[in-house]
Amino acid sequence: MTNHPGEDGNEVTIGILMLNTRFRRWPGDIGNPETFPFPVRYRVIEDARPVRVTGLHDKALLEPFIAAGHELAAEGVAGITTTCGFLSVFQDALVEALGIPVATSALLQVPLAQRLIPEGRRVGVLTFDGDALIGAYLEDAGVPADTPVEGIGASSRFVRSILEGDDTVPFEVLRADALAAAERLIAQTPSIGAIVSECTNLAPFSTDIADRFGLPVFDINTLVHWLHDGMRPRRYPRPLPAPA
Repeated sequence: MTNHPGEDGNEVTIGILMLNTRFRRWPGDIGNPETFPFPVRYRVIEDARPVRVTGLHDKALLEPFIAAGHELAAEGVAGITTTCGFLSVFQDALVEALGIPVATSALLQVPLAQRLIPEGRRVGVLTFDGDALIGAYLEDAGVPADTPVEGIGASSRFVRSILEGDDTVPFEVLRADALAAAERLIAQTPSIGAIVSECTNLAPFSTDIADRFGLPVFDINTLVHWLHDGMRPRRYPRPLPAPA
């Protein structure tokens, strides 16, 4: 599956390793190809369901991800990302196995975001599962263990829609759950100076979060655009030759 080819006929394609899910993916979600102004190509890993990946460091899934990544690389993608931030635990293994740039998780942006904000301010993380986002999931992305983390909430319709494959939940309900999680994060840690959304499905609401709380928000889309732009830097108009 690819999206529109962008403005440049030589545009590079980003490969996306995708969990096996059934919920609706709104514009802005990494699983919606219209999210990106450049080509993307997907590969679904059949055994990678949210209940296996989130909160479970499941090494048995690594080989299927590597195999799917090799398929995408053989099809000519320039770089690879994923649809789940918990796949940060596979970052190093996928890079070594695939031989092309890999950006598994929005969490990779946390160290950079921390450098962008004043001393005394902290980066906070919004995540699908606040209880599970610990240990290697943070460490393998270079995220300090004491980083403030807030989950969307196991009882929220946002989380249930993903786990149950419910594509009937209204956009405004999902938006409200996302904003509520951001509000809890900031209330618990008032020094938050930037937010990184681990959960790729939060990306459709990044603008709402930034507008409501006046903070920069980094998500999977900011990461994928960064990856793409490094693989295909923009070509600017060339100056005309000087007269002979």
